[in-house]
Amino acid sequence: MLELKHRSGAKKIKYEHHMIKGLRKFLESIEFWEEIQSIIPGRIKRARPRPKLMLSIQYPTTSGLKCIAKSGSSVQEVFIVTSFPEKLTRRLEALSEKKITATR
Repeated sequence: MLELKHRSGAKKIKYEHHMIKGLRKFLESIEFWEEIQSIIPGRIKRARPRPKLMLSIQYPTTSGLKCIAKSGSSVQEVFIVTSFPEKLTRRLEALSEKKITATR
C-alpha cells in the first residue's frame, strides 16, 4: 500500500503543520464529504483574538477553495482541493448556518 507523507486517517488531510485549536476536529468531520479530494492546512499566523473557531471561504482557486480559519489569537489558511467548488461552498455555508442557529 502506498504511504502518503504527512497523511493519516482517511488520507485527505495533510498533517504537515500544526493546526489551530478546534480546526483538526472540524476538518476530520468534513473530510469524508464526496466533494473534497484533499485538505491542506497552511502555516499559523497571529491575529486579533476570536472566542471560537471560525472558517470563512476567501475565494475559489484553480484547484478548489482557499479558506481562512480563525481561533483564539491565531489564523490559518486552509486549502481544499475539489472539482466542485460551488457545491462545496453551498455545503459549508449550510453547515455554518446550522451552527449559528443551534447556538442561539
